[in-house]
Amino acid sequence: MSNTTPTTGTTADREIVISRIIDAPRELVFTAFTEVRHLSQWWGPNGFTTTTTSFDFRIDGEWDFVMHGPDGADYPEWIRWTQIVAPELIVLVHGERPDDPNAFTSTIVFATDATRPGSTRIEMRTVFPTKESRDEAVQRYHAIEGGEQTLGNLAAYVGGLTAR
Repeated sequence: MSNTTPTTGTTADREIVISRIIDAPRELVFTAFTEVRHLSQWWGPNGFTTTTTSFDFRIDGEWDFVMHGPDGADYPEWIRWTQIVAPELIVLVHGERPDDPNAFTSTIVFATDATRPGSTRIEMRTVFPTKESRDEAVQRYHAIEGGEQTLGNLAAYVGGLTAR
C-alpha cells in the first residue's frame, strides 16, 4: 500500500514524495534501513541487486555502492547521511558520486501508524536541485515507480523478518 503525494510550497516542482505503511514496528523498519546487512537484501527497484564498496552509517558517513540492473547495467551510487534521529528520521544526499551536480536530498520519516498498531508509516521526500533534474529522474529513470518498488521491497523484506 503506497502512494505518491502531490507537493506544495517552494520545492513542489523539484520533489517526489512516496509513502507506504509497513506491517512491522518502527524500530525494525529503521534498522532495516540503516544496516548494510539488511540494505543489501532489499535496496532498489524490482530486479536490482546491490554491491557495497563501503558503508559507514553515521552523520557525515557514506555508503558507496553499485546497483546492478536486471538488464546487466551497473549504476554507481553514493549516499552521505546528513541527519540521523533513531528511529524517526534520516536525511541523506544521494548521487552517483560525491561531486555529482544532480545529487538530491531525501528525508525519510519513520512514524508509528496510529491506525494499524505495530505498523510503520514511512515517507520518503526527495528534493532535486532543479525541476529539470527531477523531471529527468521521473521520465528517464522512472524514479516514482522505482521508489514505490523500493519501499515495497523493504516491506516484503521486513515482513519476512517478522515472520521468523
